[in-house]
Amino acid sequence: MTAGLEASPADVAPRYQRFTDRRVLVTGASGGLGGQVCALFRAEGARVIGLDVVPSDGVMACDLADPASIAGVVGAALAELGGLDVLCNVAGIQTFAKLEDLSADLLHRHLAVNTVGPILMAQAVAGSLAESRGNVVTVASISALMGQPYNAAYCASKAGVLLGMRALAVELAGRGIRVNCVSPGGIDTPMITGAAESLPTDVDWTLIAKSQSVIPGFMPPADVAEAILFLASDAAASITAANLVVDRGVIW
Repeated sequence: MTAGLEASPADVAPRYQRFTDRRVLVTGASGGLGGQVCALFRAEGARVIGLDVVPSDGVMACDLADPASIAGVVGAALAELGGLDVLCNVAGIQTFAKLEDLSADLLHRHLAVNTVGPILMAQAVAGSLAESRGNVVTVASISALMGQPYNAAYCASKAGVLLGMRALAVELAGRGIRVNCVSPGGIDTPMITGAAESLPTDVDWTLIAKSQSVIPGFMPPADVAEAILFLASDAAASITAANLVVDRGVIW
């Protein structure tokens, strides 16, 4: 099968073939960062299957908030790939809300998709990764590392997945599985655009303005995708339980 991509391998400049015949599973694959990750893996020779709650051409439907969906879809993907070498947890959600407007449903949804989903994905593929001595790369966020106003649900969920992945790195090391995270700053993707639109109109902008990057502007998805591929590659064979921050030098 072919994963639905925002960019195809033909659109990517010639690259080293670090992942020839490697089997890769990517969540959040229908666009944005996930689509770019799929494209770069394919350009380097990998066999890629993409998952997304919004399926697109060639991307299998999977709801990370539904354990039954994860179990069923991952089983089918592993059968098609014949095993697995790399799991990339890219999918995520973000909605801003003031504390007085923050609902339990919004909190639970962030935790289900951003924290519980990636851990269940790792659980579902651990056996296959042990056979291949493969690895997991999960997208956390700089929101896991600092307090951000109107962003409690997202910050909590990303902090949870960051520490959850570090715990898995310790637990799975004896099985030959590496587990790492990438924590991006602002990326030029539809998710970031949608999150910005959810900001309340009466926020205190002086709080938001405290967080700035040394290099201004949102990053292109490719910048973060490159970090993900590095951690998934043999060049990172001695790296596990790490968190690679890619944020253009955010200062608080």
